[in-house]
Amino acid sequence: MKHCLVVDDSAVIRKVARRILEALAFEVSEAEDGAQALAKCQEAMPEAVLLDWNMPVMDGYEFLKALRQLPGGDRPKVIFCTTENDVAHIAKALQAGADEYIMKPFDKDIVEAKFQEVGLV
Repeated sequence: MKHCLVVDDSAVIRKVARRILEALAFEVSEAEDGAQALAKCQEAMPEAVLLDWNMPVMDGYEFLKALRQLPGGDRPKVIFCTTENDVAHIAKALQAGADEYIMKPFDKDIVEAKFQEVGLV
């Protein structure tokens, strides 16, 4: 079973994402900021990361740059999931190593389509 780490400071978003991902046969773990997420990736590298941009402690962009520096940190497919929808943010995310981009609010169809695009489903 593939493992997806959901990183978002909103418990509601994490719960919705968990429900969608478990329906797609993923094992799901959660983190509420980038620092927590980085620690979890150092323990066990997931196949996928669903990542919020705006979070306290360490934001999604800082987390992504740090993740890609870890041993094996180039492996997870990282999908940003955020309200930041301007082209500059999207370009910055992709340059930092994101694989895809989902706008909030999202639903099962959007998540499934993006996960298919990056070869996870």
